Amino acid sequence: MTSWQLQEAKNKLSELIDRTLSEGPQIITRHGVEVAVVMPFAQYKKLTAPPQPLGDFFLASPLRHSELNLERNSSTQLRQLEL
Repeated sequence: MTSWQLQEAKNKLSELIDRTLSEGPQIITRHGVEVAVVMPFAQYKKLTAPPQPLGDFFLASPLRHSELNLERNSSTQLRQLEL
């Protein structure tokens, strides 16, 4: 990632945005300290999207209609733990 001093980022905002879109996230620094990141909006949306519910994940699985046996073992036997 490329770093930009805050003053340079303010003066060259259009270039900063263009480089963000072509190269990816850009870091903004203030007094040598990284303080912000500019990133493409689509990437931001992906990072902040709520997680997919587990049920939806399984429903969308390409294995959903396969012949995998996903039944639980109904055995009442308990495993013994060794301490």
